[in-house]
Parts: sequence; C-alpha cells; structure tokens
Amino acid sequence: MEPDRRERVIAALTADLPEGVLVTNRDSLDAYRWDRANDPDAGVPLAVVRATSTEDVQAAMRIAAREGVAVIPRGAGSGLSGGSSAQDDAIVIALDRMRRITIDPVVQMATVQPGAFNVEVKAAASEHGLWYPPDPSSQEFCSIGGNVATNAGGLCCVKYGVTTDYVLGLTVVLADGKAVKLGGPRLKDVAGLSLTKLFVGSEGTLGIITEIVLRLVPAQRTPTTLVAMFPTLSGAIQAVLDIKGAMRPSMLEFMDGVAINAVEDMMRMELDRSAAAMLIVQSDEPEALAAEQIAAVEVICEANGATECYATSDPDESEALIEARRQAIPAVEKRGALLLEDVGVPLPRLGDLVLGVAEIAARHRTEISIVAHAGDGNTHPLLVLDPSDPGQKERADIAYGEVMDLAIALGGTITGEHGVGRLKQPWLGDYLGEDVLDLNLRIKKALDPQNILNPGAVFGAI
Repeated sequence: MEPDRRERVIAALTADLPEGVLVTNRDSLDAYRWDRANDPDAGVPLAVVRATSTEDVQAAMRIAAREGVAVIPRGAGSGLSGGSSAQDDAIVIALDRMRRITIDPVVQMATVQPGAFNVEVKAAASEHGLWYPPDPSSQEFCSIGGNVATNAGGLCCVKYGVTTDYVLGLTVVLADGKAVKLGGPRLKDVAGLSLTKLFVGSEGTLGIITEIVLRLVPAQRTPTTLVAMFPTLSGAIQAVLDIKGAMRPSMLEFMDGVAINAVEDMMRMELDRSAAAMLIVQSDEPEALAAEQIAAVEVICEANGATECYATSDPDESEALIEARRQAIPAVEKRGALLLEDVGVPLPRLGDLVLGVAEIAARHRTEISIVAHAGDGNTHPLLVLDPSDPGQKERADIAYGEVMDLAIALGGTITGEHGVGRLKQPWLGDYLGEDVLDLNLRIKKALDPQNILNPGAVFGAI
C-alpha cells in the first residue's frame, strides 16, 4: 500500500474509533496474523481493530469500503482452515473483546456477542438449568462467532445437530458498514427469505456478525458412556453403521490406532495400544433406557469383533473418556506438523472413506490419523509431517488433495464443520460444480461488490 494511503487509512481509523481499540504496533500485529491452521502465506495487516461494539465494526467497515481496503474478520483464532489468516495491508477486525452473554430462561434463548467462548455460553445457560448443545473439541477456547461463521458441530451433533440448528437471529455489519438485524428471538418466522441462515457458515465473506440469538434446550441428562476397542478398522466402522441403524445415541465418536497411541502418550489412560480403532458411545436417555441402549451397543460392538468394552454412568469417568477424544488432535499434533482435513461422506460410505484414506497414506508413505464424528460421517484425517523434509512435505500435500478427491467421489463434502477457509478453497469448484459455484459468487458479489470481506477465503480470487 502506498505510504500516503496507509497514513490516510490509519488517520481515519484513529479518528473514528474509541481510544484503545486500534492496534498498529508491528509486534502486536503479529498476534493477529495466524489462526490455528498456521497458514505459511499469512500476511502482515495494516491495523487491527479490537472492536468492543457493533458501532466499532461499522466505523471500521465504512473506512475500509471508502478506501477499498480488505477486511479480515477474526474471532478467537482457533480456526483450522486458514479462514482468518491475515493479508498484507488488510484491516483485521478482531471480535475477541465482545463477550457479553444474556440468558432469557423463560423463552430459553441466549443473546451473545461473538467473542464469547462456546464453553462460556454453556456455563451461563447451565446456571438456569439450560444447555447449549454444539460442542466442538475446542469448546474451551473457540468463540461463538467463529462457530457461527463455520457452522461448527461437535461431539453431540449426531443427536442434537450443529450450530445452525440453534441460531435464531443475527446482527450483521455489511460491507458498506450498514448493520442489519436478521431473525430474532422467535421460534417461527417465515417472513422474507431466510437470510439468517445465509450468513451461518459464510466465514466472514458476506458480513461481520456482531450479535447472535441462540436457542437453548433443557439441561442434558447425565449420560451413560461406553468405550469399545477393535482390532480392525472395518469392524469398528460396521459397528457404527449397526448402532445408527438400531438407535439414536447422543454421541458416536471414532479414533484410529494412531490417535489412540498419541492420546495414551499424552494422558496415560491405559488404552489398548494394539487396537486399530476405538469407539466412544453415549446415551443420555432416562437412566433405564440409557442402560438398555448401552447394553445393546455392547452387543453390537462384540458382534463386530470388539476385544474390550467398558461402560460407565459415573459423570467423572464419562468426562475423562470424552476428554480422550477431545484431546486427540492436540495429541497427534505432538507427533509433527499437521495438515488437517475435515471431510464428510454419507454414512453408508464411511468405511470406503476410512479404508481409502488408509490406502492413500500407505501409497504416499505419509502418516494419516483419523478421528471422527462417526455417527454423522464427518471425519478429521490428520496428516502428520516434518515440514523441514521437502520430500515428506510434497507427499503429504499430494495425499491431502487425494483425500479431498476421495470424499467428493464418495458423494461427500470437503468440509463438514471447519469451513473452507483458504486451505480447502482449491477444491470448492470440484465439490460444488460450475452452476452452484456461480450462484455462490453471484451472492458474494451482490453483498460485497468490492470483494473486501475476507478476500481469498472460501471463493479465492474473484
């Protein structure tokens, strides 16, 4: 950016924003360059706006629109697809200071600012005997705004759905700085197009979300949990299909042998290191029915070759078992740098995907671990590599693309809950097809004609 234009933009931001909101110090800017995907191509932003209100976001967007400056919206920086990677000379609008949560226990709704952590919303709801179900493994440090921007799921989504199922209303700042309220605290509303849902999963490319109205539900019953160890991948996958055919569990998670060993290295839980796969299954039905369901799950697992099954209704033991699944990605990450995928397939094709990924890993001599929300076909293949080894990096990059291609060929998606971001953007066209991609681009151009909202994310160069 030309020096005079840079100075003009900084001067305008300084004049229009409250004291303490604007960050321009180079050392401080570095903290806002990367999200958890660690995109090596992340740039250095011109400035960071640490917004405290919708009005702050509006002021920054008006300046960006007038000057034609790119804007990168950012929540907690926990994204895994490079969706909030900074760009050179862009304005990063960080929403991490917007943390207010208000609970209405009568209508069972929460009004939340985007910087609030997922776990904070859960805690606030629980004070009123209520529950916010979406629960990404990163719930301790991911923001609700980011969850909405990527339509995040989590471990309970097999029964309770994903973020969009709980979003009733949004306040969104558009590319020209105008703020609009979409939806609201109503369970039924079909007046006009469903614009609220349009912004869920849009990854900051259509507008910046500054307030969210969420539906809450009564507190979850204490679940009963079963862990089953399998000597083969195929046995575990068939058990998943059989369980889903027989009941609706509140959790049905999968970890392969690499993940089991990585978690055991980190947590020392006495997991069977020789197992090829592990399932974690929960039922949160009333006590008697939960016991009956878990007993049926154990029969199914043993019929599919499980060598060990352990069930518990103790809350602390259950939480410890679930924590093993939540820590799977950080545990595998200790083995090397990760290329993290987020592909999903129709449930009957889950076995084809898991076994196909294993074949890709063997062919390219690349370690790929799979953890999965198995009950809804959403998998997270984790490609482990040493980025300082050029040959290993090249093989991993090729394998990454082949996993994407495999998911598409199986009728699946390139991302179930992490978003397209920048890392998966090259495969978006193959997944959507020409006509649907064109429709996406027409909507993007209608709402952001200058392409200043998170340019390069999702849609790439326009």
